[in-house]
Amino acid sequence: MKEILTLGIESSCDETSVSVVKNGREVLSNIIDSQIDIHEKYGGVVPEIASRNHIEAISRVTKKALKEAKIEFKDIDAITPTYGPGLVGALLVGLSYAKALSFAINKPLVGVNHIQGHIAANYITYKDLEPPFVCLLISGGNTILIHVKDYTSFEILGKTRDDAVGEAFDKVARVVGLGYPGGPKVDKLAKNGKPNYILPKTHFENLDFSFSGIKTAVINLNHNTPNISKEDLCCSFEKAVTEILIENTKKALEQTKISKLVLGGGVSANIYIREEFLKLQEKGIDVYMPDIKLCTDNAAMIASAGYYNFIAGKRSNLDLNAVPNLKLS
Repeated sequence: MKEILTLGIESSCDETSVSVVKNGREVLSNIIDSQIDIHEKYGGVVPEIASRNHIEAISRVTKKALKEAKIEFKDIDAITPTYGPGLVGALLVGLSYAKALSFAINKPLVGVNHIQGHIAANYITYKDLEPPFVCLLISGGNTILIHVKDYTSFEILGKTRDDAVGEAFDKVARVVGLGYPGGPKVDKLAKNGKPNYILPKTHFENLDFSFSGIKTAVINLNHNTPNISKEDLCCSFEKAVTEILIENTKKALEQTKISKLVLGGGVSANIYIREEFLKLQEKGIDVYMPDIKLCTDNAAMIASAGYYNFIAGKRSNLDLNAVPNLKLS
């Protein structure tokens, strides 16, 4: 089989990343230029600042990715940028660079949905993983249950009706004074606490999620409880959120009659969540989750997803535009 090299470009939020991946599974390079330190003082990502830093970094990061992979532009088979969802200005930087590159070196352009990229991170971690499976994608912008029927065929089973789970983590972190990025800091503080606070859990007849109620309850407890234990509050929040995620995921597995579960997205790096989901293996469910370094935004997952789009015959025109609210279809 001919080796296919995809050049992934990811700039949907605050990481400028470029990667070279062979045949969708083998990472030859995965360069990530993070802006966390820049945005930390603002308590969250500032879109305009993110876009400007992408512009400064994109060419440098691309050259470094090619050098580490020990290849030249002529060796690339397809250029696969993220075109949504994400911050529109940030997306446009990576996408515009990819389109210009595609035109300049006469290589196919294959747009990638960022959500599909998070699913594909598992193909890098597990070389033998194949669809179909159920994927729980949990990140700062998304909380979605997906029936992955094939590499490029998806059905949404359930999604959040308000806050994404990562967004809820960030807001709770801000309330208790932990700052940005909130998820890892809440996870760390929760390890020293106990789940002593009872928090409400919203349930629906379908597989949708809601995290605004639990977030509001945490805010009220923090404001109205004298001498509150922030460790216990974070522990209670993390435990309640995880129970919601597991409950809906188990329903999705039963509904689809599938026993293969895949996690993806930045929140799948949460240690407590990973440990609790691994317990499902005791019930006969095969559980897969990406390496920690592949949970957060990176171009290797985009290059992997781009490979499967490419071999499925998908191509994008040079008028491809950024779609900040792009859906998975």
